Amino acid sequence: MSLRTPLALLLVSLGAIAAVWWWLATPITLARAPIDPADKVQCVSYAPFRGEQSPLDAWTHIEADQIEQDLRQLKEITDCVRTYSMENGLDQVPAIAAKVGGLKVLQGIWLSSNRTKNFEQAGLAIRLIKQFPEIITAVIVGNEVLLRGEMTTADLVSLIRLVKTQVSVPVTYADVWEYWLKNREVYDAVDFVTIHILPYWEDFPIKAKFASAHVEAIRERMAVAFPGKEILIGETGWPSAGRMRDGALPSRANQARVVSEILSLAKAQKFRVNLIESYDQPWKRRLEGTVGGYWGLYDSVRRSLKYPPGEPISNFPYWKWYMGAGMGLSVLVFAVAVITLRRRPWTPRFPAWLGVGISATTAGSLLGIGADKMYYESYGIGGWLLWGALLLAGILSPIFCAQAMVIGRSLPTFLDLLGPREGRKWSKLTAVLGLTLAVTAVIAAATALGFVFDPRYKDFPYAALTMAVVPFALLMLNRPQIGQRPIAEAVFAGVLALSAVYVLFNEGRDNWQSLWTCAIYLLFALTLWRARAEQSQE
Repeated sequence: MSLRTPLALLLVSLGAIAAVWWWLATPITLARAPIDPADKVQCVSYAPFRGEQSPLDAWTHIEADQIEQDLRQLKEITDCVRTYSMENGLDQVPAIAAKVGGLKVLQGIWLSSNRTKNFEQAGLAIRLIKQFPEIITAVIVGNEVLLRGEMTTADLVSLIRLVKTQVSVPVTYADVWEYWLKNREVYDAVDFVTIHILPYWEDFPIKAKFASAHVEAIRERMAVAFPGKEILIGETGWPSAGRMRDGALPSRANQARVVSEILSLAKAQKFRVNLIESYDQPWKRRLEGTVGGYWGLYDSVRRSLKYPPGEPISNFPYWKWYMGAGMGLSVLVFAVAVITLRRRPWTPRFPAWLGVGISATTAGSLLGIGADKMYYESYGIGGWLLWGALLLAGILSPIFCAQAMVIGRSLPTFLDLLGPREGRKWSKLTAVLGLTLAVTAVIAAATALGFVFDPRYKDFPYAALTMAVVPFALLMLNRPQIGQRPIAEAVFAGVLALSAVYVLFNEGRDNWQSLWTCAIYLLFALTLWRARAEQSQE
């Protein structure tokens, strides 16, 4: 057997993988470092929760030492923190800020539909303001409570006026900018207007390159709508991970760019801005999916700045490891194919080796992306099992499909794996390929249906799914089109095809994650549709 063809294709594969990762890892250049201790951020939203800690669990209490660690770190990059409530130990923030020094507090009062609790929180805030008048510079009575529909405008205005009679610091309310326009009577009750402008979450999402211009346009519009009072941008920023919405892509580079441009704009136009947020908050993923947990300037695990001054900003800071792992997988795919031929004398045609090369290159190029997505998108045991199983399928598929390609085998059907015992003609290869195919089909169908019925917070599994499906599609070309189409494959194919068509229209043409994922759904649907009940030959 000549090794010239597989060796040449392997070299091409390795070169392609290297080129892909060189392109993906290219760092961006910014006029202003996103976070620069020499040019501090005006203010950042602060929540102290780490790991499994969550305000959604009423018994969660954050100790003073943990908050002090955070505030000592934050004072290196900002002069101000914004809080949202006084529960879970957050009532300690003003005292700790006074101890640490160099930090002011925008004190938040969390309001909800619980009227009694609202007054309790307001009373506690009033006591803190009187106790720390030099630390608390303003009080924010309620955060997006009108957006959530948990209070009437009249009740909110009444509580704002009550707090104003008891404190000497400015009083405001915070909500997304549209809700200020819908509830103009709140304007008369506050000392200044606090608006949230989150380009990613707009009804018509804004691309990262237009985010700062959008923020400025909304700020100017609000200044015209509410003259005579300062407009504070109480929340703005960009997520570093999560699913695309239209053309709005969460990524490290985009987060750094948006933060940098908004801070530069605020300095040039001399308006106040509060970034959301200081630390990534894993607990928000229970409410908002992956994207909810990655708005921080610091990561939640190492508690380190995502973008230290002077360091290049890349979407894949560990790209060399990813590239190396991808090249290793490509070599393994070719090695398995060569070893298989040495055990079974056979002379595969060039298309078989080409299929091996395409599978190896696809998997090698996407392995790092798939691993990166699994790390950031897996939440809880169920999440790790789901995305771990799909990535494992993406690794096993090119390896065992390569083995089948070079010996002329076709992709097994579900009947080969799960059909009547007397009709099975099992081999180890049939079992592994059939199981990998089944796992991929189940996860693909589940995710596709998720995008149809509850898409807002779902992540697109384009990388790992592509790794698994491309080898299946190439291997299915070996299956003769004889016999009846199995019902199981036909059902999965129908689900994937119909879901893909719906998602394509629902997500829009600017969402390349959706376009890519739907293309793979359709390719997988076609692959399964080609299946026939004729048993695979041993």
